[in-house]
Amino acid sequence: MALVDVAPATLRRAELHASVADPVLDTMNFLNEITHRYPQAVSFAPGRPYDGFFDVEEIFRHIRRYLDHLVEGGATAGEVRDALFQYGPTGGQIRELVADSLREDENIDVRPEAVVVTVGCQEALFLTLRALLARPEDSLLVSSPCYVGVTGAARLLGVEPTSVEESRDGFRCADLDAALVAERQRGRRPRAFYVVPDHSNPSGSTMSVEERHALLDLAAREDFLILEDSPYRLVSPGRQLPTLKALDRNRRVVHLGSYAKTLFPGARVGFAIADQVVVDEDGGQSLLADELTKIKSMVTVNTSPLSQAAVAGMLLAADGRVSQLNTRTAAYYGDAMRAILQRLDECFPEPERSALGVRWNEPAGGFFLTLDVPFAADNAALVRSAENNGVIWTPMSYFYPQGGGERSLRLSVSYLTQADIAEGIARLARFITSEAARAR
Repeated sequence: MALVDVAPATLRRAELHASVADPVLDTMNFLNEITHRYPQAVSFAPGRPYDGFFDVEEIFRHIRRYLDHLVEGGATAGEVRDALFQYGPTGGQIRELVADSLREDENIDVRPEAVVVTVGCQEALFLTLRALLARPEDSLLVSSPCYVGVTGAARLLGVEPTSVEESRDGFRCADLDAALVAERQRGRRPRAFYVVPDHSNPSGSTMSVEERHALLDLAAREDFLILEDSPYRLVSPGRQLPTLKALDRNRRVVHLGSYAKTLFPGARVGFAIADQVVVDEDGGQSLLADELTKIKSMVTVNTSPLSQAAVAGMLLAADGRVSQLNTRTAAYYGDAMRAILQRLDECFPEPERSALGVRWNEPAGGFFLTLDVPFAADNAALVRSAENNGVIWTPMSYFYPQGGGERSLRLSVSYLTQADIAEGIARLARFITSEAARAR
């Protein structure tokens, strides 16, 4: 048979799902490229935990502690083996421990059946959006600027989120109320509002107790769910405000959580607390968590039992109190935030900062703060910053789904030492001063 010269398969980008061409994906890839291209630069870009607290040997002790816990609970040798080697229940095999921990740390009282253990918080977010956004007119509102993960997940599902712009002082319920009215006037059905109420990514803002109560009242009155994503609470110093879920009396909040920032990033273990009742046409009832589990069975099947075992062992080590395990970590991040604020004050004293048009917020915790500058903080400026001054940051425009943040940048404090922070802010100050002169 004669060989036929056939060209390799070629795909047209226009025929792929629109999400693969999402600018958010390109910008984050660009940021990673800059980081690798300038390895000697001080980078305020990564929003990941400081790795100085990690000990490889601890992983094995955590897993052993969990296995011992199973034996003490009456598990057979075969059941212990399956707890590590087999797929495990789709909803998660450590739901009881997660529920206990939330009760201890956050005063969130839910049954284990309302917990879905996921592959990081990102899967919890994706599953929830998939379940709730069922019709073409269903809409998702997001507090903006917002975490790029929610924007990306929504667009994977063919949904363009509607931004509710934060004021300089943070989220205001009145702005969401107005956005709901506008959505309905457009023929849309608002289904959920996504927010990071504590030390948010990217702005670093925290919602007041008054606004939390107002938001819960608004959700009950206007019939939508609140998607609460709050990963920075237990790695922040001091007493934290109550979560929306702890204040929730009408099951209006789906609480999305993760152990990536607090315990073990590499384990990729997150969870959704979805205790909302779902009613069938024939009167049958289930929990929203049950519906998320069905979707999960077609996405990731289950969350790694080995990862769950390691996280479970860490929870058991402190009787569920993640806050106790993170006392030293929270202090470290608190010191880092204070150091960066102090260094900014030193490099931009008044009245110099006013003359330049530079200002920043002062978060009480979390990983991030926002810095306003008198020039376009875009990708071209980021390249100049890395190349000429050896400092990397994240353009805030990445975090505005419908435009904004063009003259602001995000600084992350979590991955740097005090010495890195001091040197990095000095470099950043030189860059900002030169760019301000260039803009004039």
